Amino acid sequence: MLTKWLKEVGRGKRGARDLNYEEAKDAAELILGGKATQAQIGAFFIAERIKMETVEELEAFVHVCRAHAYRTNVHSGMDCAGPYDGRKKSFFATFATAFVLGAAGLPVTLHGTGSLPPKWGITLQDILMEMDIDADSVSRERFIETARETGVLYVSAESWCPPLRELRSIRVELGMRTVLNTAEKLIDYAHSKYLLFGVFHNTVFERMAKLSEKLGYERSLIVQGVEGSEDLFIERPTRTYFVQNGIAIQQIVDPDAYGLETQVPEVEWTAALQKDTVEEVLQGGGHLAFANQVLLNAAVRLHLAGKADSVEQGIYMSKALIDDGEPWKLYSQWKHALQKISTI
Repeated sequence: MLTKWLKEVGRGKRGARDLNYEEAKDAAELILGGKATQAQIGAFFIAERIKMETVEELEAFVHVCRAHAYRTNVHSGMDCAGPYDGRKKSFFATFATAFVLGAAGLPVTLHGTGSLPPKWGITLQDILMEMDIDADSVSRERFIETARETGVLYVSAESWCPPLRELRSIRVELGMRTVLNTAEKLIDYAHSKYLLFGVFHNTVFERMAKLSEKLGYERSLIVQGVEGSEDLFIERPTRTYFVQNGIAIQQIVDPDAYGLETQVPEVEWTAALQKDTVEEVLQGGGHLAFANQVLLNAAVRLHLAGKADSVEQGIYMSKALIDDGEPWKLYSQWKHALQKISTI
């Protein structure tokens, strides 16, 4: 019963104790396996939120989520793990960037759900809907086949990991961050070598660096990005942690160092405007801030994956690809393949 572990994590600020890996794994199995009540799950989530999850507890929840999820070997590239609660005031640069990376020969996995608390922002699935792609209606096989053709995989997380759908209602009722907000981003649906992971607070850098190492990624970049996402800022420096071989190094990515720093305009974002802006940038247009943001993010990711010897080279590669129209062609192919099946 989950109450056994709830008593340990819910004893209050002084009495609560951390669960070891096996204990946390048992708790996760009870929650994701549908063997705990809504009240028990809610209480456990709140207790963990107050206590703060340890690396071992997070690792256990990730492994159990992975065990309940469908995972594919369609490609092994970079997993871009941003918050599932979406964006409210920033451009979804990671979406446009994915097609630049795909055109450069670096496979990418994106994933998400309909909006969740605490932010309730615009999500990738909202943008896909504006593209006439209903992510929950497209078959897993079609997403995989499209990824095989284009190098860009999108995963509708609640379809590929059904317990996340079952737990949505309680997360909505709680209206706050839970352990799942981290675990769901690390399911790694395509067995990726490289991880790009967004965080909101710099206080979690060390925990996330240790966790990414435990999960076996070849190289990871933990990014204190725009709205807690994996997207680097373009108007100011971004703090990151680079993780490889058990060593985590803090790195500041300064767009001014590459001649890309640009002030970002105030925008009232909608899903439709996100889609339009992605398409403008991929066609070599759009506001300079968003075009430069895609260049910088693509360059850093290419460098992380060893596709570019430096960020400078990555910028050059990315600009040349966009100028040649390759990312736009890839995006158009990807969009058409998924629209075709979703309207049948």
